[in-house]
Amino acid sequence: MPEYIYLTHPFRDGFFEEPTPEEDAIMDEHFEYLKLATESGIVLLAGPCLDNTFGVVVFRADENEAAESFMFNDPSVKKNVMMAELHPMRISLRSR
Repeated sequence: MPEYIYLTHPFRDGFFEEPTPEEDAIMDEHFEYLKLATESGIVLLAGPCLDNTFGVVVFRADENEAAESFMFNDPSVKKNVMMAELHPMRISLRSR
């Protein structure tokens, strides 16, 4: 199954410093969405950069359309807290 990566960036300046209560709630939904997808084997890794610049999600999907659907259904993207960019990728090296 092909692999993809999507990067998330907040729409609003100041998001990382002072998220609103609504943004916090949506990011909790985002975490649960990715957690369930990780448990089902879709997401290979996910997390934020510690320098408050962007988040990363590496995952598997059958095709580009399914990858786009997965990304756009992420609550943080769907509810316009984060913008996302999708890229197909190949994992060439993986630790065990």
